[in-house]
Amino acid sequence: MARIPAGLWDRGWVRILLALLLGVAAALAHPPFGMVPGLLAYPALMILSERSRRLRGGFAMGWWFGFGYFLLGCWWVAEAFFVNPEQAWMAPIAVSALPAGIGLFTGLATLAYRALKPRGPWRFLAFVLAFSALEWVRGHILTGFPWNPVGASWQAGSAMSQMASVVGVYGLGLLTLLGISAFAPILTQPRNRTAQSIALGGLAVLFAMLGFGNGRLSNATVEDSPVLARIVQADVSQESKWSADAYQQILNRYLILTSQPAARTPDVVIWPESALPDLANNILAGSDAVQIAAALTEGQTLLTGLSRAERQPDGKVTYFNSLIELNSLGARGMQVGQTYDKYRLVPFGEYLPLGDLMGSLGIRRIVQMPEDLSAGPKPEPLVLARLPKVQPLICYESLFPGFTDGSARGRPDWIVNVSNDAWFGRTSGPVQHLNMASYRAIETGLPIARATPTGISAMIDPLGRIVEGSRIGHGEAKAVDVFVPKPLLPTVFGRFGHLPYGVGLLFLGVIVAMLQWRPNIRGSEFGARAA
Repeated sequence: MARIPAGLWDRGWVRILLALLLGVAAALAHPPFGMVPGLLAYPALMILSERSRRLRGGFAMGWWFGFGYFLLGCWWVAEAFFVNPEQAWMAPIAVSALPAGIGLFTGLATLAYRALKPRGPWRFLAFVLAFSALEWVRGHILTGFPWNPVGASWQAGSAMSQMASVVGVYGLGLLTLLGISAFAPILTQPRNRTAQSIALGGLAVLFAMLGFGNGRLSNATVEDSPVLARIVQADVSQESKWSADAYQQILNRYLILTSQPAARTPDVVIWPESALPDLANNILAGSDAVQIAAALTEGQTLLTGLSRAERQPDGKVTYFNSLIELNSLGARGMQVGQTYDKYRLVPFGEYLPLGDLMGSLGIRRIVQMPEDLSAGPKPEPLVLARLPKVQPLICYESLFPGFTDGSARGRPDWIVNVSNDAWFGRTSGPVQHLNMASYRAIETGLPIARATPTGISAMIDPLGRIVEGSRIGHGEAKAVDVFVPKPLLPTVFGRFGHLPYGVGLLFLGVIVAMLQWRPNIRGSEFGARAA
């Protein structure tokens, strides 16, 4: 085998390529790939960034890692721009600009780590602190983009995912980084006894997570509630959705699936986000409402995602992405019940940041609406006429932990997540969206009924697992009748939100500070030169 020339790993192009490949490897740990060894990319990134001679080199390693990570994790955004041919030119810009922008957070994490210049076996704690803290910032700043956090590398519903019920997905990511990054010291100091002990400690953290998860899965009893739900997926592609000729065909698909016979009539029918390509104002005021009412059985409730318009006192019309409750009155038609307006809108999708500037550059919103959509109030559960209290989450909102009140006082009985993943076709996007949405069930102990137009739709139990027989995959036109599971007792995360994670992050920060500025603490070796 040829000998590697001395200093090769310090060459700029080699380091950039390595960082890029490490980011791709870390992204491969997420569904649908599930290559868990990709998590070892994090300790490798730590070693790579600490070898940088300058601060800008430390930043560059994290940025290139983030670019590779989000390039693979978010390449599916290109699909949305091919829906409208006149916007196809923006696809390569979006695919490169998104990971380039989000990569700033991983770059800042490795910059902070490199600036601290920690040494010795315990230096990995500083890396974990910086990376986890910047990931939390990514999920919150400028409305946040919490796509594929480290914690969501584990398949939702698995034993390793269950710790999210205590510390949320960010806390799960923190523990994952602690366990995995503990192997970094032994890679650089294989004969150092402290490094060896730290690696064993990392294994102990991972096995503790596994043990907790297995215990929770084996001890929790998930029972069915008496509420029978029909989840409808009509397989309506986004390309043809806004064609005037296709409207009646789309409506017919939903009506046929809604009215199909069953041994027991479902209590609730769930249609996805923007199920019909028209405003709810027009649909409910015209003959379409008669057809929808005829497809329902008296006593049934339809929860459907629709866009709606509302005229303000000043005469201006505002538009909302909404979930609307429609109650069947039999021969008397339908009664409109509660309405939930989407709170967290998608930048460039449902509204255009810096609208005038972006408009002048020819960049438009993806969603075909006359104006930017308006945000509704902060999510709160809806009290429905005939069904248990529900928390709606529309599409993008299901990425955000903490939007559902998990405390005993204001807690709903279930979550309804309507989404329009038809924008992203048969890519990894809908699979990862389902996985991240399922974490909201683990965090709160609440079941989730999820409906999309083209997949993936499912009933998710309070442990984050898909209820057997309820999954409707890509490209399937199908209606599934499934009982809504009963909620579990309130979880720790449901009661306290991000507080346990915040306390853990603060505790880790105190340890890092003590080791950084008091290097003589026994056993720390933080001031010792790394190999």
